[in-house]
Amino acid sequence: MPERDAHLCPVRAVADWIRESKITKGYLFRRIASGDRVAEKNAPMTSEQFLEMFRNNLLDVGIDPYPYGTHSFRRGGCQYFASDKRWPLRRICEWGGWSAEFNNMTIVKYLISWNDDPMEKREDFLDPNRTPALRCFTCGRSCHCA
Repeated sequence: MPERDAHLCPVRAVADWIRESKITKGYLFRRIASGDRVAEKNAPMTSEQFLEMFRNNLLDVGIDPYPYGTHSFRRGGCQYFASDKRWPLRRICEWGGWSAEFNNMTIVKYLISWNDDPMEKREDFLDPNRTPALRCFTCGRSCHCA
């Protein structure tokens, strides 16, 4: 991945984890013991423990953890590819393993949710004095982030 997307690279993330955890054999993602230490026993982290830690991280940064679960990562990826990378819906469906027939619209559940942060203020939608959007040279779409 390009350097600007280094924080999204799974290979770099796993390499960093191996370096920091010093795990050389057994389960790569082990249970976490008290004091936020990797357990010495070769036992995998459970999905319940991961979810608890994820929600604690959200509390640490002042976000209500109630609406979030492990599926939030899939939703986040879907929204990232749609909003930031400007992928077409068909490509997002292929990435997520969803049907591209668009008859059940599963994709909509991942793109839109009641707890999403709006990308622009409602009063800006039809504001005649708003600066015009520029056309993106990469995807050809008009957006205010170009």
